[in-house]
Amino acid sequence: MHAGAKWLSFRKRCVISWQVWEDYMLKVGLLGAGRIGQVHAVNIANNPRSKLVAVSDVHSPSAEKLAAAYGAEVRTSEEILADPAINAVLVATSTDTHSDLIEAATASGKAVLCEKPVDLSLTRAEACLEKVRKTGQPVMIGFNRRFDPNFAALKAASLGGEIGKSEMLSVTSFDPAPPPVSYIKVSGGLYRDMMIHDFDMANFLMGERPVTVRAVGSAIVDPEIGAAGDVDTAVVTLTYGDGRIAVIKNSRRAVYGYDQRVELLGSTGLLQANNMLENTVVKSTTEGVVSAKPTFFFLERYMPAYAAEWEAFVAAILDGTELPVTLEDGISALVLAEAATQASQTGKAVELPG
Repeated sequence: MHAGAKWLSFRKRCVISWQVWEDYMLKVGLLGAGRIGQVHAVNIANNPRSKLVAVSDVHSPSAEKLAAAYGAEVRTSEEILADPAINAVLVATSTDTHSDLIEAATASGKAVLCEKPVDLSLTRAEACLEKVRKTGQPVMIGFNRRFDPNFAALKAASLGGEIGKSEMLSVTSFDPAPPPVSYIKVSGGLYRDMMIHDFDMANFLMGERPVTVRAVGSAIVDPEIGAAGDVDTAVVTLTYGDGRIAVIKNSRRAVYGYDQRVELLGSTGLLQANNMLENTVVKSTTEGVVSAKPTFFFLERYMPAYAAEWEAFVAAILDGTELPVTLEDGISALVLAEAATQASQTGKAVELPG
């Protein structure tokens, strides 16, 4: 075989090999090009087994900018859902569209990773679950904190029996500053929007849902948040059927940074996952000991968790591994959010089925 023929043969083999690799990759449509959509686009593009094919957003310039950055096409959500070559969609749109898009995507035969929460309405979320079950398509809810290396290590240590039987959980989650009141008005409230992550963390670490929810909340950070009918500071106590307790503390304002800590007390010890700091430098002098502040916000704190979350989703779809966070998990967290909202408004404990 002469040199030219050898080159053509080699090139043909490369093309075939690349086509086989392309066929094995997860082809993804991204619905939503806002801040969280941009985070997901990075992870889709950086993962060697997924490819960002198309982006949609109601704000065309955002979709165009994001698509151009990763060599994807700008399409409408309807066009993405109708494309049989797209295997999966990532839903990063406004919460009020989540259930509709989950249903449409699964009806189109696509796997779904959807940002939290499933919906602002528990009834609507449960109806979505019923429709999805009939399609048999996999749906994962984006509770990224489960994939944080520190929280995941704490969970593994607990499962490994390193502190005996877990007895009391404390979750601290403080934002550095409140969002605009315009966002508060459409967010569904602190318990559905912010604390829902912590409800999922409680379910994740305690291994079951509580039977009683108590909550107290106040608007002491920004009076306009109270005027909008929401709270910005809250404490929720969860009680389990076997007597275990979980306490969740939320605030929309921690001037020193993004405060994210978990503490799990067991019968033979204590597990703690502390804040991620801006750096590890500690200054010790006669005046005292000073370290850096926590990282400023969720993008800095949880980027590794978002990457691990996407990798877990890709593995579940391509390798058939178990989905680590299900649509049912999303609804379980929403049940607690609704119960906490009710408890906060009435001042009475809400009982849940065990």
